[in-house]
Amino acid sequence: MEIQTFPNGIVFFDLETNVPNKTGQHFHILEFGAIIVCPRKLEELESFTTLIQPKDLSVASLRSSRLDGITKAKVTDAPSFEDVAEKIYGLLNGRIWAGHNIIRFDCVRIKEAFAEIGKAAPEPSGIIDSLGLLSDKFGKRAGNMKMASLAAYFSLGVQKHRSLDDVRMNLEVLNSAFLGIYTSESIRGKVAKFFKDQDKKSKSSPNSPKSNALHEG
Repeated sequence: MEIQTFPNGIVFFDLETNVPNKTGQHFHILEFGAIIVCPRKLEELESFTTLIQPKDLSVASLRSSRLDGITKAKVTDAPSFEDVAEKIYGLLNGRIWAGHNIIRFDCVRIKEAFAEIGKAAPEPSGIIDSLGLLSDKFGKRAGNMKMASLAAYFSLGVQKHRSLDDVRMNLEVLNSAFLGIYTSESIRGKVAKFFKDQDKKSKSSPNSPKSNALHEG
């Protein structure tokens, strides 16, 4: 059966972090959000999101220019990364990871966060970076190919820069982009086939079954 190719499904995830503005300042995860997606039907099966209190509260802004932005007040009483690490590990480990620009950013931040608490980081069975995928398959029709630009191009609304909203928008963007490429065929079938092909490649790679990624091009 087709679904058996993905026993653990695909997890789209996104991190919201501070933006380092001082010498020596590091990234700190302020929010994690993820959805588990059935690759056969491209439907959301499960979701999880949480604000995260950074060890150094000074990295969180006192106020945000966005209506529902993440502020110091919002993360002050949030769980620490260590408090939610087990849940995050369970969502990510052994699944195909999907997201926008996750190779260069989110994957790195996840490994850093687990290393900081002295625990083994989750490992993907493959990585689908929609930035590389869309740059390669769709072309730069949406300008800089950032999520906000892609959402505007496909009339999907304004990016909220909140983790769970952004991963759901990411899936909508992929659906819309593939629909533009494969106008006469089933969008779900095409995307599902792509994910299946990536999964097969990751399992057959002689180097690393976890490094099957589409790099930004």
